Amino acid sequence: MKGTAWIAGMALAAALSVAQAPATETSAGKAAHAFTLSSPDITAGGKMAEAQVFSGFGCKGGNVSPALAWNGAPAGTRSFALLMYDPDAPTGSGWWHWILYNIPATATSLPAGAGDPHKNLLPAGALQGRTDFGTSGYGGPCPPPGKPHHYHLWLYALKTDRLDVPADATAAYIGFNVRAQALGRAQLMGVYGR
Repeated sequence: MKGTAWIAGMALAAALSVAQAPATETSAGKAAHAFTLSSPDITAGGKMAEAQVFSGFGCKGGNVSPALAWNGAPAGTRSFALLMYDPDAPTGSGWWHWILYNIPATATSLPAGAGDPHKNLLPAGALQGRTDFGTSGYGGPCPPPGKPHHYHLWLYALKTDRLDVPADATAAYIGFNVRAQALGRAQLMGVYGR
């Protein structure tokens, strides 16, 4: 009898603790807090506009970096880094089109053209790394004629205020440091071919 009363008491205590515990987040609630990246200039999976295409190497685009906006960054985010990469480039190692890091945690967007180092449109403290075009700043799509290429924009939420990398660091070196500090990643992908 004593054992049965003890078991019943424990069951009651467990039921009360469950009833008083905060409700767990539903899958719909998690979706509402997802880390997302969007652009009025790029439709997810759609063809990138001539405004974003590189000007050179036989391409005649505007080479304007797309406007970007994000929300839902993970808790503890202290800065962001943006990497734009073409895995389809015929180099054996892909092609880095844009490297941007030390974006302050307070930032939630970038205006169109922010990738132009002469326009001063980046948030204070943000730095652009050297792309595979050999310069810093945005370099748009310009694949060789043939199948369309996929252009991945990855926005990383980082657990550090800033990446301490050399000014002439390669994109791969910066990418390694970004991934080592990542709390989460939002992504957007566009395609372009000629």
